[in-house]
Amino acid sequence: MNGVMPPVAALTALSSGVLGGVFFGFSTLVMPALHRLPTPQAVTTMQQINAAAPGSLLMVPLTTSAAGSLAVAAWALTGPGVHGRAWLLVGAGAGLACFAVTAAYHVPRNDALATWNPTATHTGDLWATYLRGWTAMNHVRGALGVAAAVATTVGLARGWRG
Repeated sequence: MNGVMPPVAALTALSSGVLGGVFFGFSTLVMPALHRLPTPQAVTTMQQINAAAPGSLLMVPLTTSAAGSLAVAAWALTGPGVHGRAWLLVGAGAGLACFAVTAAYHVPRNDALATWNPTATHTGDLWATYLRGWTAMNHVRGALGVAAAVATTVGLARGWRG
């Protein structure tokens, strides 16, 4: 095993696992709580959460998982004698997919939500659609984060035994 890459892969797995946990918690705790609020209050709260997210510590595992997944994929594809290569590639793919779902699905919807008037008459229908789709895709990215953590960890373990 390359001396630098195992710690990078371990940090990537940890970051991916943190993301999976955060997304799971958001889907199973925060979104159901917002669903129980009156629409104007729920929309305003989600707007505030989305405004705070880019400057939050959540960006550390999000960017570490994505960048680490790229590095792990490159290592697994080009490193000589990398044991656990298939597991590392699955982990890297899941980590990159988690980031892609965030960038391609959640960010555009959050940007659109930022423009809504919480008290407009049509906002209730928009919110119901947003809540359903956003939460479902959040389950997906949470599962991808956990899958990335598990697969990368298994790949590392296979490498140590290699």
